[in-house]
Amino acid sequence: MAQLGSLSAEIETLNHVLSLVEAFRAFDVDNDGRITEAELGGIMGSLGYNPSEQEVRAMMQQGDKNKDGLLSINEFLELNTKHLDGGNLGNILSTAFEALDEDGNEILTGEELHGVIGNLGLDMSLENCQHLVASLDADGDGAVTLDEFRLIVDSLL
Repeated sequence: MAQLGSLSAEIETLNHVLSLVEAFRAFDVDNDGRITEAELGGIMGSLGYNPSEQEVRAMMQQGDKNKDGLLSINEFLELNTKHLDGGNLGNILSTAFEALDEDGNEILTGEELHGVIGNLGLDMSLENCQHLVASLDADGDGAVTLDEFRLIVDSLL
């Protein structure tokens, strides 16, 4: 069972990652999973930063691992979460998804996530679980696929 202080820090980290995912999706106008340098500047502004053009360009170059001139959501999360300590949260969430996927359908709803997190002895509200699922739900079907879920787990490990 997680310590209360540790769980609080992990939830704060999770909320930060969720705000990054939401900001990325908001600026990914064509919903192709990639953003331009100009869009990156807009995201940073929406998160309360005011980077110069040079700083945005440097971030883009640092984060663009495949050198295609764009940032994928994976590259964006890696760039913006490498300083975070996700603690055990990534492992907890990964275990939760595996526990829910008993039927092999590889989808997860907020209610299912809430149930498993509760079974693991953790206290995360249903609203937070639904928010997590909605933030990762790329196709808007009300559930998260295993691939969508891996975005956040990978960023926390």
